[in-house]
This record gives sequence, structure tokens and C-alpha cells, in this order.
Amino acid sequence: MERYKKQRLRMVETQIRARSIHDERVLTVMEAMPRHLFVDEGLIAQAYSDNPLPIGEKQTISQPYIVALMTQALELKGRERVLEIGTGSGYQTAILAKLADHVFSIERVATLAQRARRILDMLNCYNVAIRIGDGSYGWKEEAPFDAIITTAAAPKIPQYLVDQLAPGGKLVVPVGNRDVQTLQKFTRQIDNPVEIKKEDLCGCRFVSLIGESGWKE
Repeated sequence: MERYKKQRLRMVETQIRARSIHDERVLTVMEAMPRHLFVDEGLIAQAYSDNPLPIGEKQTISQPYIVALMTQALELKGRERVLEIGTGSGYQTAILAKLADHVFSIERVATLAQRARRILDMLNCYNVAIRIGDGSYGWKEEAPFDAIITTAAAPKIPQYLVDQLAPGGKLVVPVGNRDVQTLQKFTRQIDNPVEIKKEDLCGCRFVSLIGESGWKE
């Protein structure tokens, strides 16, 4: 475990802090989160490397820097209700669980959702609810959300998610074609909730969002 701790600290210093991630809450949580628990046993040696890794079902666990960038963009203070589209391995989910009040996560692949649930419970992330289904619809019964994060790429901003964003809320989503996307941040204005401010964060490559507001299989 000491070896993994050193790897985590090195990961944060060289891959994340060095790339201008400055939110100390995000940095502290990523220093402590055991990323190696979220990857397949055969890939544990690469768990803290500077790249995404396959987790099965044609899905991936995102590069640590991208996880940090997306999380920082949500500007979490600790009392937020967060919607995550794409539970995947559960690593991003666990990071959010340590930074927000409650996390609602949707995963379309049941086996991934079940595995993530086991790991989250092991890490005492009991403030996470997971639903199996089409995440592009969002989670209307629990809306509005203070923050929404989509860990799969959409061809355009999903309107269902925009509609479920609270005034002042942040939506972070990769948008583009199936080969290359732009990571975008949308903020619903407090003084004029109809207005949505858009900001481009960086170029990226994510797996495709499959569903009503995403891509077909």
C-alpha cells in the first residue's frame, strides 16, 4: 500500500498539479484515492500512468489529468448534488463522492455498474446512487443538479441534461464526432437561468455516449 501511495503522490505532482490543476480539494482527494482498485488486475502496474486504460465492455477509465480537469471545472464546494453520466469503473464517481454531498450516477452496462458499486461500498462511498439505463436522459426525478458530468462523448450538448441543471450549475461534457471532441463547460446563469455560458476546456477523446441524445450502437 505504501508503494501505491508513492505512485499516487507522483501522479498528482507530475501529471496533474504540473498541468495547472489548482483546486486543492481535488488534488487532496486524488492523492488519497486508490486508483489501482478500479482497474483490472493485469493492469494494476499501469494504474497511475498518464493515460486511459480499458475496463472491459469497450469502455475505459479516463486519464488522471482529464479526471482532475473535469472535476475542477465543476467547482465543487461540498454541498452539491451531482449527476454523473457513465459510471464506468467508478473512479470518477468516487472522486465526486468525496467532494460533493450526493452523487447520482447512470451506467448503461449492468456489469460495470455492479462492479463499481462493490468498489464504492468498499471505500464507504455511500452517498452514491447508481442507476442502470440511458444516461442521456439524465435523472429527471432527482433534478435539478448543481453539477453534471458526462464521461462519454456526445454529438451535441444533450438538452435533457441542460434542462436538469440548476441555476448556477455546471455541466462538463465532451462534444464532437466519434473520433475527436472538445471538452466543454456549460454554466447556467443565476441572474438569467435561461442563459447558458459555454467555455471550451481542451481537445479530448472519449468513448461514445450511447442513447437517445447520443450515438446509436
